[in-house]
Amino acid sequence: MFKNKVVMITGASKGLGRALAVKFAEEGAKVAICARNLGPLMEVEKELKTLGAEVVALEADVSDARDVDRFVSVTEEAWGSVDVLFNNASVFGPGPRLLVDYPEEEFLEVLRINTLNPFLVTKRVLPGMISRGSGSIINLTSEAGKTGFAEWGAYGISKFAVEGLTQTWADELSESGIRVNMVDPGEMDTDMHDKAVPSCDYPLAAPIDHLHVFLYLASDESLSENGKRFEAQEYEWDGRGEHE
Repeated sequence: MFKNKVVMITGASKGLGRALAVKFAEEGAKVAICARNLGPLMEVEKELKTLGAEVVALEADVSDARDVDRFVSVTEEAWGSVDVLFNNASVFGPGPRLLVDYPEEEFLEVLRINTLNPFLVTKRVLPGMISRGSGSIINLTSEAGKTGFAEWGAYGISKFAVEGLTQTWADELSESGIRVNMVDPGEMDTDMHDKAVPSCDYPLAAPIDHLHVFLYLASDESLSENGKRFEAQEYEWDGRGEHE
């Protein structure tokens, strides 16, 4: 289903980003990955290549327009335009903290990184997608992006912005053949969740176990989906048009 499709994933050195990279490599996609931490990223690249995947892996800060242009340019030079983009990269910030105690500089930095990177990467891949009249863009959101939670601070507020960004892109691209959707992965066993909920005392889902909706949105089965919000842990899809 994904053989020779070009799938780009930001923040792919660990957690959900890594799980997505491995899954799409297994499905035969050409996988372009980036992260700010080169060492872990190279480990993911090695893992994908052992699966037989073609891989582009670059150290990049996708809240920096120059890094974004370099990452997308190298991918396009290798394989042409991007078919599927997962805007997965984000930061939580200083940890659970009431807004009244939130340092201004850190508040602004979380907002800058988490809202600018899906804007910049989407903007950079769009010319190629528009020229083909097709493409799927999936932004990662959070339950904290539709409900304000105490102590989630700038992260939650940034995800409210990502949801608005997703809806705006979707409306602007509604006649282009490109679809823009968002996924709330739910609580998962990741480093980010450890930072957000350091005293967590309940079981968490593994990212690899809840990838159905991501496969669906990357596939041609989702051509009619645009501007929608999905919850990964409540979604099942068998790859043959059956989902719930």
